[in-house]
Amino acid sequence: MFAVHLISFFFSKLKEDQIKKVEQFLYAMRLSDDQLLDISARFRAEMEKGLSAESNATATVRMLPTHVRSIPDGSERGEFLALDLGGSKFKVLRVKVSGNGTRKVEMESQTYPIPEEIAHGRGVELFNHVAESLRDFMQKTGVNQKKMPLGFTFSFPCRQSRLDEGVLLSWSKNFKARGVQGTDVVESLRKAIDTVEDIDVNVLALVNDTVGTMMTCGFDDQRCEVGLIVGTGTNACYMEEMRHIDLVEGDEGRMCINTEWGAFGDDGALDDFITSFDQDIDTASINPGKQLFEKMISGMYLGELVRIILLKMARSGILFGGQVSDALCTKGKLETRHIALMEKYKEGLQNTKEILTDLDLTPSDDDCVAAQHVCTIVSFRSANLCAAALAAILTRMRQNRKLKTLRTTVGVDGTVYRTHPQYAKRLHKVVRRLVPECHVRFVLSESGSGKGAAMVTAVARRLKAQRWEVDQTLASFVLTTEQLYQVRDRMRRELENGLRLETHTTASVKMLPTYVYNTPSGREHGNYLALDLGGTNFRVLVVKIRSGRRRSVRMYNKIYAIPLEIMQGTGEELFDHIVQCISDFLDYMGMKNTRLPLGFTFSFPCRQTGIDKGILVCWTKGFKATDCEGNNVVEMLRDAIKRKNEFDLDIVALVNDTVGTMMTCAYEDPRCEIGLIVGTGSNMCYMEEMRNIETAEGDEGRMCINTEWGGFGENRELDDVRTQFDREVDQGSLNVGKQIFEKMTSGMYLGEIVRQILIDLTRRGLLFRGHITERLKTPGIFETKFLSQIESDRLALLQVRSILQHLGLDSTCDDSIIVKEVCGTVSRRAAQLCGSGMAAIVEKIRENRGLDRLEITVGVDGTLYKLHPHFSSILKETVRQLAPKCDVSFILSEDGSGKGAALITAVARSICDRA
Repeated sequence: MFAVHLISFFFSKLKEDQIKKVEQFLYAMRLSDDQLLDISARFRAEMEKGLSAESNATATVRMLPTHVRSIPDGSERGEFLALDLGGSKFKVLRVKVSGNGTRKVEMESQTYPIPEEIAHGRGVELFNHVAESLRDFMQKTGVNQKKMPLGFTFSFPCRQSRLDEGVLLSWSKNFKARGVQGTDVVESLRKAIDTVEDIDVNVLALVNDTVGTMMTCGFDDQRCEVGLIVGTGTNACYMEEMRHIDLVEGDEGRMCINTEWGAFGDDGALDDFITSFDQDIDTASINPGKQLFEKMISGMYLGELVRIILLKMARSGILFGGQVSDALCTKGKLETRHIALMEKYKEGLQNTKEILTDLDLTPSDDDCVAAQHVCTIVSFRSANLCAAALAAILTRMRQNRKLKTLRTTVGVDGTVYRTHPQYAKRLHKVVRRLVPECHVRFVLSESGSGKGAAMVTAVARRLKAQRWEVDQTLASFVLTTEQLYQVRDRMRRELENGLRLETHTTASVKMLPTYVYNTPSGREHGNYLALDLGGTNFRVLVVKIRSGRRRSVRMYNKIYAIPLEIMQGTGEELFDHIVQCISDFLDYMGMKNTRLPLGFTFSFPCRQTGIDKGILVCWTKGFKATDCEGNNVVEMLRDAIKRKNEFDLDIVALVNDTVGTMMTCAYEDPRCEIGLIVGTGSNMCYMEEMRNIETAEGDEGRMCINTEWGGFGENRELDDVRTQFDREVDQGSLNVGKQIFEKMTSGMYLGEIVRQILIDLTRRGLLFRGHITERLKTPGIFETKFLSQIESDRLALLQVRSILQHLGLDSTCDDSIIVKEVCGTVSRRAAQLCGSGMAAIVEKIRENRGLDRLEITVGVDGTLYKLHPHFSSILKETVRQLAPKCDVSFILSEDGSGKGAALITAVARSICDRA
């Protein structure tokens, strides 16, 4: 028994000694985590260079756009052909994909050899061989009688400007066919297919094998956004944010980038990690100085790397008693499959002995231990280097998406990864150690490249069909120049109808006189009380106006909520609530006994017969208080003050918020004679010639007209530009058939229009995988503020997805792009309609005044105009287009409604004082 232990001890000692000798000889191939993180950082820097238009041409990591913009979503279906060309053999496949959630894929394939004389011959002969093999397969499978879509997996670096085009940059993996480099390989394939009779094929997609792997795994796991090949060659791809890809136009969404990482280090970036053994491999290769990273990692070189190391160790007297054989000196005699056999867990040493014996060597036990350890170090270094570069990709994805933790899947293929007994485990372990903030799942690809080409083709066909349907849906929101002119001209007619006595009652644009005859002169002064009612909040203000050289306006205010039950209760309850708020504010200011002149901003359509008299025409913006429409709201306020019996107020002016906005801006800019509100509601006012206002007495001077243009369209003037979604929103509103223009342009309704479109697209399977959530069914859930947020140029699609997830919508990147497009289309139309209405106004003013050219300023307020990133610019551009003889400036109102009410009160009081 002692003898057995003694032998075991000596064998262990022998093995330990041999391993130390190997480790000393190959010390440069053992990489620490710090070294791997350094390599990872260098690779990230190379990725940046490859993505930049300025440095791409000189970058070793080419970062080639693939024009694959989406992974499968499970709805793909159809029958496809695929070609897979990338090694000494190529494969033709027929792939049937069943959608409808079944995710079923049926495949049949045949492999065809590529003789060396063809791989190294003329390119024409190579593609003719592929076409002939394709015909043979189609005839055998009986699909040669119909036109078939085809995806072409071509596992060599290509520059693509679209999905079905690829210019070969360089051959790799022992291919050297002449006349192909620098040409479009898809065009070469198409020409070859055209020379073959009896087949009809439509080549829709060119795919790198790494991309094919990602797409194959992505069909089963929608988190799969990285593809990795570790086989004869090595490469990786991943889904990059479009905004970072300089070589491709567009900022929305993602595109798969084929890194072509095999060339990493060709510029010297890895010189301090390249060993003398790597240099020997490179020198003897068919492309010296190229694909250096690949030569340290991939299956084409690992066996040869081990052979060179064993030969040098033998010549140094460390192995085989210093003896070498002709076989050990012969390039290619040791293959990567031998490495896998030698590293097997139990039979590895026995396999090593047999393999070394086949090389005409006479290995001892310690030689076998040493040779096995050489294989371990070489393959472990390969896995380490691969992990370092993969960690760089995962880190970039996480940082791109501003995530603390990235959860993703890597689809993997390749003979080294598949067949080496330890490789996958080592790779996974090192990746997770290098990037602990990334939770990575590795999925082995089944029939990756060919099936992936079919998947890319299927996705491309799905996206094309989806794109057509989305475009058709949104086409009704896209207004032509002719339609914009028509809206302008119809608005102009309704403006005229509203001003005329005989047509005023039937006009959709009511053109209400405000009895505001002047804009501020700058000489106004005094203290004023102002009320501002126009939404769910109510504001009470004290406004102190100072004139002279140090002209100023100071304001003090409090905001009070208007509960829904009061908004939709009785008129008496509403005005009692308003008076209670005034009482609280006067207590707060210590002004209960001060009788100030008051201006009342009341942002609803009123028919005024004087500056302090206004009959409510109709409620808007969700108000429905009873016993108010048809009554004088100033008198209702006075009655509520009497009921309270705590204070008295001098109500001087009833003001619309739009008029208040105009007056506020006119205080700063005397050319301001138009007020525009685009917020919860939409309205516009302007200074009209008294001679044109038949509904008010007098022909001299001007008066501000509150157009109440929100009602435009109630006489069917907009029927040809209204969509089914506008009608659905109208049907769900409190005032069906009313305020048609407002429902197409204002913040209260735009979000609801978007919601109706999203429901329609989802119902048709074009969004959210066809799943309509309960929240999406809820009216008002998609607030208009979301349009401004989603369309923000600074907002990444990941943040758009978070907004949608807040609404219970589990969206993909593609969904987010479509939602953003829907929001943009709806808000663009709203801005153009407002611009058309404004063009009608300014043209009318210009003609009123007999001017060849009008210079005028518009005072603007409203959250939609202020907060939406593109609304104001689209509105201005539309005005310039439709009113070319008018120079229109826009200035934003600050505290427009309350300040404006005080200024109108001041102007009205000064006129009364002069009278």
